[in-house]
Amino acid sequence: MMVPLALLVLGALAAALAPRLLARSDWLDREPVLALWLWQCVVVGVLMCCGLAMALSAAAASEAVRGNVFAPAPAGVVESYALTAYDRWAGPVAIALACGAGWTAVMLGREIIRARARRRQRRAELLVRAPLLPGEEPRADRLVVLEGDRPGAWWLPGATPRLVITTAALRRLRGRQLDAVLAHEQGHARARHDWLLHCASALATGFPQVPVFAAFRDQVHRLVELAADDAASRRFGRLTTALALVELNEDRGVFGPCPAQFAEVPRRVDRLLAPAARLPVWRRRRLTAAAALVPVVPVLIALVPALRVLG
Repeated sequence: MMVPLALLVLGALAAALAPRLLARSDWLDREPVLALWLWQCVVVGVLMCCGLAMALSAAAASEAVRGNVFAPAPAGVVESYALTAYDRWAGPVAIALACGAGWTAVMLGREIIRARARRRQRRAELLVRAPLLPGEEPRADRLVVLEGDRPGAWWLPGATPRLVITTAALRRLRGRQLDAVLAHEQGHARARHDWLLHCASALATGFPQVPVFAAFRDQVHRLVELAADDAASRRFGRLTTALALVELNEDRGVFGPCPAQFAEVPRRVDRLLAPAARLPVWRRRRLTAAAALVPVVPVLIALVPALRVLG
């Protein structure tokens, strides 16, 4: 039972300390794609700690589960975990972790259902405002232009994705600025940022008291926009992308006193106009490898008794 407890302690420490440690890092805005990768690895590592602790606790509480978990293991491995010595506490711990896993699945399912409902509603509204022409077939690369007094552009994901832009945006954006806006939205689509946002929202909604999940949701919403800005700026330049952001958001009053949800737009413009130097290639590779090892640590801890026996 010491291994499940060690996994739970590790998961709790990671959930509590990871947001603070990452908040002190000064490179996240410079490398948003790498930052997203690191956040995902941390969250997966916390979930791995809980999942492995649940499996080992259930194995300690039930012989049937123990036989399934350790079925391919050589002789002597089961004894190395000393599961039967803590079977009194194993049952409640396994049940509590199983309830948490079930609640996570419920939250994720609810988020997917709600996202599909919102997407169907938006598609129905889009079809009313921009119906298909006679003989026109739905296409994934279809660009939809809507009449609108406010500049706007967005990507509507789904089986047949749609790139939507308003006539006000077409009047305000010129040439490469329009291309930069479209590249920004296409960057969201290629990276499947919608799925990442759904997962982050489900975890934060289901476990609002867990710091790492709440921070993950907040950071994902910010970092996906920075990553899409970089995707557009690599093709059409930082100045062009910044001017496009200004043209799209100037009428919304985001460049003065504004609500917190719009405060990121001026920061994104400043970031594009005064870019910080990217991390060296060797450091990016080192951080990528280190992040990939985070979910591996719980697995190694869970295998320590078995490795001692086999070694």
